[in-house]
Amino acid sequence: MFSFILGLTVSASLAGQVVAAPDPAASITRRDGFLLIWRSIARPAETTREKPYADVVSGEPGFAEITYAKARGILDDSVTYFSPSEPLKPADALRWMFRTRSVEPILADGDRELSKLPEEEQIPALADHYGISYDREGLSMTRDDLLDLMRQVDEELRQEQHEVSLYSEKFHGKGTAFGETFDMNAMTAAHRTFPVNTLVRVTNSENGKSVVVRINDRGPYVQGRDMDLSLGSFTTIADRAKGKINARFERLGDRSMIGHCQDRRSQRLVRKDLTLVQGVPRYLPLGASVVLSAGTDQSFVIRDVVYPDGLSMGVQTWLTKGEIYTFKPSETGTYTFFVGPKDGLPRQMTTEVVECGE
Repeated sequence: MFSFILGLTVSASLAGQVVAAPDPAASITRRDGFLLIWRSIARPAETTREKPYADVVSGEPGFAEITYAKARGILDDSVTYFSPSEPLKPADALRWMFRTRSVEPILADGDRELSKLPEEEQIPALADHYGISYDREGLSMTRDDLLDLMRQVDEELRQEQHEVSLYSEKFHGKGTAFGETFDMNAMTAAHRTFPVNTLVRVTNSENGKSVVVRINDRGPYVQGRDMDLSLGSFTTIADRAKGKINARFERLGDRSMIGHCQDRRSQRLVRKDLTLVQGVPRYLPLGASVVLSAGTDQSFVIRDVVYPDGLSMGVQTWLTKGEIYTFKPSETGTYTFFVGPKDGLPRQMTTEVVECGE
């Protein structure tokens, strides 16, 4: 994830249908491109009263995500049409990337424009700052192009150094910007732009120690400083006396993902005459394995596994009754399995691999 989990391969509304694997070389539409970017941050699309785009219809893939992103200023709310079927331009993709990653604009003097999301004219400066290469005049891009751009951005953000300070104990028991009571012993943090309940792994650049914190407040509002850590989280990775450190951030997604660690549902039905004994879980704790085996005498094939970053394994593994296929994901994100009978199209099954810490 920032580590951002680099992307679902299709809309969640398509899960379970018989579909062909996506063609990564084809031009990607604005709708599909945005959904790939949005779902890589594991942030729920909440209900909103925002007026939807005229050409994004309720019930269609991406309606909730696109409308919510419009309400949050990630997508342009000054226009009537989203043009979901038009080719995605690299400049738009990069703007959406920076906005979903909560990257603040850079001012002419090099300072950050605190608590803001970048406008279209500020994207080239951000790209130059992070050394991101993209086709600034491009009119379309393929899915592979988009995935490459996402990898560039997320890798640069993962390596970025941030000044992190200790959230003063004098605020213990007082309210946060999101209505909580600040507990200096909890593993929490304040950030200017990360959404509330975002989980972030903070790694001390000096000693390599890490802690996962939950965003529950806004701040700090000092140039050059990017996060305030509670006493409990700060002292997990640094001495209290230091007061501030340099650190790297790895954004892990929304806290609501934690609840999925208790979700034991799995997808087992491939077609009426083929049911798996052990299927693809809807949610899988990081470190656990997907285990697939057949429950009938009919063999089945695992044709493909698509990783969170869009890379495809092309497995083509046949299994008969009694044989077991085991797959252990190495990172969080959405993995897509194409499982089918000997004849006929495969069924697409997805599992969301999540961290099950605090």
